[in-house]
Amino acid sequence: MLSALSYALDLTEGQAPGHTLRSCIIGMRLGDEIGLDAESRSALYYALLLKDAGCSSNAARMAALFAADDRSVKRGLKLEDWHHRIPLALAAARRVGPGLSVAARVRQLVAIARTPDMTRDLIRIRCERGAEIAARLGFPPATADAIRSLDEHWAGLGHPAGRRGEDIPVLARIALLSQTVDVFCTARGLGAALDVVRARQGTWFDPRLVDIVVSWRADTAWWQGLSGRNVAAQVVALEPRDRVRRVDDTALDEVARAFAEIIDAKSPYTYQHSTGVASFAVTIADAIGLDAPSRQRLARAGLLHDIGKLGVSNRTLDKAGPLTLDERRVLERHPLHTYEILSRVAAFAEFAVTAAVHHEKLDGSGYPWGYTASRLDVPARILTVADMYEALTADRPYRIALFPTAAIEVLQSDAAAGKLDPQIVEALASAVTRDRQGRRAS
Repeated sequence: MLSALSYALDLTEGQAPGHTLRSCIIGMRLGDEIGLDAESRSALYYALLLKDAGCSSNAARMAALFAADDRSVKRGLKLEDWHHRIPLALAAARRVGPGLSVAARVRQLVAIARTPDMTRDLIRIRCERGAEIAARLGFPPATADAIRSLDEHWAGLGHPAGRRGEDIPVLARIALLSQTVDVFCTARGLGAALDVVRARQGTWFDPRLVDIVVSWRADTAWWQGLSGRNVAAQVVALEPRDRVRRVDDTALDEVARAFAEIIDAKSPYTYQHSTGVASFAVTIADAIGLDAPSRQRLARAGLLHDIGKLGVSNRTLDKAGPLTLDERRVLERHPLHTYEILSRVAAFAEFAVTAAVHHEKLDGSGYPWGYTASRLDVPARILTVADMYEALTADRPYRIALFPTAAIEVLQSDAAAGKLDPQIVEALASAVTRDRQGRRAS
C-alpha cells in the first residue's frame, strides 16, 4: 500500500515516478551490506517509503518565495550542492519568477535573500511533519528519527539541526545517499550520479557508505533493474520477512487520514478539506440509507479524492485571479492522477473511480471525462455534492467562504439545472439545517 501511495509523494517533490521506490531499493541494499539487524532494517524500509511524507507542508511557501512552480523548484534544487553558496544563489536566480519581468525577478530574489533561515525552516517543516506522520502510523522511533534527520549532512552543514558525522542516525545517512543517487541517476545517468556522491563524500555523505555504493558500479544488471517495470514488486519483496506489517480496517482508515493530511497540507486554502468532504459524504450516505460498507468506502474516497492535486503547482492552486487555459488544463487532470494512484492499491481500488469522478456532473459538463448520469452511481454523486459544499463553505484565494445557506442555494441551483442529483442535495440541505438548529438549541 505504501509503495503504491509513494507515487503521490513523488508528484509533490517533482521527481520522476518511482523515485521513492528506487531509493528504497538502493537504501535496503546499503542496509544489508553494512549488516543492519532485523529491527533496524524494518525501520529503514519504512523510513525510505515515507521519507517525503512531509513534503507537501512546505509547497505553498516554496511557490510563494520563488514565484514559481514548487515542484520544478524542488526538482532543480535537488541537483545543486547547497554547501557552495554562490553557485546555489545562481541556481536559485535561474528558477525565480519564470515569466516575470527582470525587475520583478530581482525583487523576488532579494526577498529570498532577506528571508532569515529560509532553507532551514523549509526543511524543518517538511522533516518534522514527515516524522510526525510516521509516528502516527505506528512506525518505530528510529523510522521517525531517520525522516526527521533526512537532510543532515556528514560535515554538519545540513538541516534542520546541523547534526554531524556519527551523530546523524545511520538510517538517515542511508536515506539521504539513496535518494541522491536516484535523483542524479534518473536525471543525468549512473556515471554522473556516482561522480556526485564521490565528490560529496565526507561533506554530505558518510564516507563508508559512499565507498559501498561506488563499488556497485560494475553491477550493470542491478542498476538496469532499477529502471525496469517491476520496481514495485522488488520493493514489496524487500520488506523484512520477520517483520511484515499487515493492516486491518482501522489501520487502513488511519493511512487514509494520514494521506488526507498530506494532501490538505499542500495549500493553506485546503486545510481539512479532505476530512470535511469525507464527513459530509458520510452524513449524506446516512441520510439516504446506504449500508455500512458503502459509508466506509465513501469516507475513504472522501479522504483521498484529491490525492492527484499533489501533482499540481501551488502557483495554480493558490492563484487569486482567473486561471490561464494551460493552468486550467493541468488542474483538471488531477482526478486522472487520483485514479492512477488509488487504483495501484488493492485495498483502495474498489473506490478509485468514485474518488476520481468528484468533478463530474450529471449533464456531462464536468471534468476530466465528461461523464453523464448513466456513468455516475450514487456514491459518486454523493462525493461530488460533498466536495462542492465543503469547497463553497471554505475560503479560497479567489473568494471568501459562503455561509452554509448560500452554499446550499448554489447546490440547489445546480440540481435544478441537471448538474447534481436533487435527492442528494436535499439530503445534505436537511442535515445542514438540523445541525444549525441543534447548535442554536445548545
